[in-house]
Amino acid sequence: MRVMQSGANLPGLGSYNRSVVLGAIQEAGGISRVEIAELTGLTAQTVSVIVRRLLEEGLVREVGAEPSGGGKPRTILRVDPEAGHAVGVHFDPGEIHYVLADLAGRPVRVRRGAVRGDVEPEALARRVGGAVRRLLSEAGVARERVMGVGLACPGPIDQRGGNVVFPPQLGSWAEAPIRDLLGEATGFPVAVENDATAAAIGERWAGLGRTAASFAYVYLGTGIGGGLFLDGRIYRGRSLNAAEFGHITVVPDGPACHCGNRGCVEAVCRPAAIVAAVRERLAAPGAGGTLAALYAKDPRRVTYARVLAAAADGDEVAAGVVRTAAERLADAVVGIVNMLDLDLVVLGGPGLGAAAEIFRGTVAGAVASRAIARRLRTVRVEVSGLASPDGGSPSAAAVGAASLVFHRAFAPDVGTLISQGHI
Repeated sequence: MRVMQSGANLPGLGSYNRSVVLGAIQEAGGISRVEIAELTGLTAQTVSVIVRRLLEEGLVREVGAEPSGGGKPRTILRVDPEAGHAVGVHFDPGEIHYVLADLAGRPVRVRRGAVRGDVEPEALARRVGGAVRRLLSEAGVARERVMGVGLACPGPIDQRGGNVVFPPQLGSWAEAPIRDLLGEATGFPVAVENDATAAAIGERWAGLGRTAASFAYVYLGTGIGGGLFLDGRIYRGRSLNAAEFGHITVVPDGPACHCGNRGCVEAVCRPAAIVAAVRERLAAPGAGGTLAALYAKDPRRVTYARVLAAAADGDEVAAGVVRTAAERLADAVVGIVNMLDLDLVVLGGPGLGAAAEIFRGTVAGAVASRAIARRLRTVRVEVSGLASPDGGSPSAAAVGAASLVFHRAFAPDVGTLISQGHI
């Protein structure tokens, strides 16, 4: 089901209504003026005026016509992907991804590299500045066609100040003005978002979330996070850092979490916890499986990627640990679905790796058998299609960071109506 935000037939709301119309065209992939008016509640005249301006600006193009039940054929409108670009950057301690995306959210150029996990924010900003220049040069895209740069990184994020607040693995980043640093280094407007929310925005702009009214994005990276769309709008919460799914308690009196709680999903399901559990089992006398020989030579060779690959191949030790972690994740997801009555749950992030189907199948099975909504409808559980789990394409968070630039430029903000006194 496609959910469209409504426009407002009131004076002084041109910018808001423009965003509503552009969003309708983007999400539909092909839509007529009449259909836009029906979906948004705007008058035909208002839609016509806005569409004419979008055509003049080159953001939208007419791509043919379709029959309209005996009347005059309706002209179909689509967003022109070449009308604008954005650079998305995903920094996860140890690795950095860059993607140049067009207005449809499609990757045009991709770069990827290693980076020290303890890199200082100033050094990272300089590195990103150079990478962005090379990316545009390689793609032959002029700077004036780039709308901005989006950065996705472990949060929480102070959206007003553009700072990373209390980053669990980035101690030197606390209160660093990363948005301003990147703006100076790149010369572009910069949007900063935690990686999970960025991935959710990417999913809404160019992925599975385009057709879902309400969905949760569960992100597995160095830690576990989430993003949430409710009735077609990103939900941020009072401090603008909602959907910290990783800090739902699933094991009472379980292992301590850096947040101060115990038994959080992140504490028992993050990659480091899974690797530690596998190594503990391999240390037991008589442990077998494909990882036992590696562990005997050097326990450090039992890495997360190798654990996931072994689990996918049916290794008893690895599969057992990964499946248990997936079950705890499923416990949290069922609670989220029951609380929010969602249409869709999207799993994504590099933490899925080769075991993506184990995670998806376990979570989907729990939702199908335990979610209250199962008696009324199917709640889908899918793996994000924005990026391959094996890292062969740009990370979902990098695509999402680029989409964040478009989302902030074009997505209607109900706060505009409130601040102007219209609602």
